[in-house]
Amino acid sequence: MATPALARFCAAVLEAELTGGRSPALAEFAPDATGSFPLFVTWDTIRPDGERELRGCIGTFEAQPLEEGLRRYALIAALEDSRFPPITADELPSLECSVSLLTDFEPAADALDWVFGEHGVRVSFRAGGRAYSATYLPDVPAAHFRDKAETLQSLVRKAGYRGAAQWRELGLRLVRYRSSKAHFTIAG
Repeated sequence: MATPALARFCAAVLEAELTGGRSPALAEFAPDATGSFPLFVTWDTIRPDGERELRGCIGTFEAQPLEEGLRRYALIAALEDSRFPPITADELPSLECSVSLLTDFEPAADALDWVFGEHGVRVSFRAGGRAYSATYLPDVPAAHFRDKAETLQSLVRKAGYRGAAQWRELGLRLVRYRSSKAHFTIAG
């Protein structure tokens, strides 16, 4: 289960990387944290009005030993998310880190066989001889879209598909999953 201590560990790893400090061990934050999980690390900027703005989010569906996976994806999400410039040390005081440990993967019977606001969704499809895939973590659809159809069309675009076909025409394969998520806000 994700805990704030896991997110605190990710924040400390990033801070050490950006300031040249000693990179911590996970046991310093969560002595009993063990196991391997598919995981995502998300960085948000907390604006002065309290709103969150995505700053980076990358993870993997391959189970990772917890310390190694958190360390790796904390840095990749902060420094290598191609949608954003790398996070700088000056930004540290305004950041929030979230850790999502993914569980309960199930192939869906069809593209609508998932619960809006409860499941994460990973779609895959082929078009024009190319394979496409994209995902949204469980909290994303309810925060950004009106319904499943809008979510699925957005996933098709997120996957990089630029053709005219709509999601219903693409033969989407969908895997639904759940997530245990915890946050740590660096700013006090």
